[in-house]
Amino acid sequence: MTKVAKKPVIVCVDDEITILTSLKAELRKSFGEEYRVEIAEGGEDALELLGELLEDGDEIPLIISDYIMPDMKGDELLRRVHELSPKTLKVMLTGQATIEAVTNAVKYAKLYRYIGKPWHNEDLRLTVAEAVHSYIQDKKLAEKNAKLLEMNQELEALTRQQAKLIAELQEKESYLQALNESFLRFVPRQFLQLLEKTSFLDIQLGEHIQQEISVLFSDIRDFTSLSEMMTPDDNFKFINGYLSRMEPAIIENHGFIDKYIGDAIMALFSGDADGAVRGGISMLQRLADYNTTRTIPERPPIKIGIGINTGTLILGTVGGASRMDGTAIGDAVNLASRLEGLTKQYGVPLLISNRTFMVLKNPGKYHIRLIDRVRVKGKSEQVAVYEVFDADLPELREGKLAMKSTFEQAIVFYHSSDKETAFQLFDKCLQANPGDMVARMYLQRCQ
Repeated sequence: MTKVAKKPVIVCVDDEITILTSLKAELRKSFGEEYRVEIAEGGEDALELLGELLEDGDEIPLIISDYIMPDMKGDELLRRVHELSPKTLKVMLTGQATIEAVTNAVKYAKLYRYIGKPWHNEDLRLTVAEAVHSYIQDKKLAEKNAKLLEMNQELEALTRQQAKLIAELQEKESYLQALNESFLRFVPRQFLQLLEKTSFLDIQLGEHIQQEISVLFSDIRDFTSLSEMMTPDDNFKFINGYLSRMEPAIIENHGFIDKYIGDAIMALFSGDADGAVRGGISMLQRLADYNTTRTIPERPPIKIGIGINTGTLILGTVGGASRMDGTAIGDAVNLASRLEGLTKQYGVPLLISNRTFMVLKNPGKYHIRLIDRVRVKGKSEQVAVYEVFDADLPELREGKLAMKSTFEQAIVFYHSSDKETAFQLFDKCLQANPGDMVARMYLQRCQ
């Protein structure tokens, strides 16, 4: 059987029963559907009633008390009520209260309002309506603050978990002996090392290992439009010129290129999420330098998207008797590719997954913010997505950094279905940093 929720209680106190009866009737007429009205004939009676209500777990938004009563003055009663139930709002109803009495009630009981006696019914109704509305708003604010505190505690727990994972990471395996340099242009040295081979001659079809690896995907935006403006020869020169500038960013950060797919790059970083993030940042910085040379209409600036994910992969050889190739297989590859595709949707150049963020040795070295949670095909839980904005222009980067806390609070409210609060916070971010395309996108989502 479903338990019926009890109505909140409005308490009325006066030593004259006729006034109490009139007051109770008026309040029941206006507020009876939502509130219970209880009466007490004097201060001691009121304190006893209040104690019983609190013991029963009743909610008491408002108490209305006369001032002149034989056993206890109204200001003293409201002071004692405030000690017992500080969140209850207090209204004094009298025509004989002194300035000192009202001052005491304000000072010691947080008096909400004073109503003269005899009262006007409309004035009484409006005062009570405003009081209970104020009580409800304070209650909602307290609940939101409690929820935010709970979220902060959860974030602290995640941070502690991350610190534990970081402490458990081991140093990468040392590089094995040098291999034939010409063949290494087709089969990366690190690929052989991961398979624990000293020479490409030792590799057999189907050999594989399983390991945690960070995967980086990058792709040129609108490459088809760019290539249509060039001859085939120019196309190859353009692609090779671009790829030759991107490759050092990966190699210098301890990664290796698994394959080129047209203008796209798939790179792997064995057990080194920091290297993958540094490599992505370096690619964007090198691209910015390269774009300074592309200042004529026939050579428009290049834009790329980069996605990074970390997970367990199967790395090995596939193919047939006459042709085989090295490859990486696993869900982590698919998510890295998905993140690269999402960069266009969010209007940012570099995204990383929650797993990559969690295994960074020192995430404070980078400019990172949470921007969304997305559902991945074949997975029941959503995956947190982070933006790395170290390579942004200085003004945009500093703007995102300054509003990071506000932005991430907005993300939490958005995913808690509080789009109104999220809208206000995203709007604040956008006002402070008009170039923040992610904040602009969320404003549209919240509308």
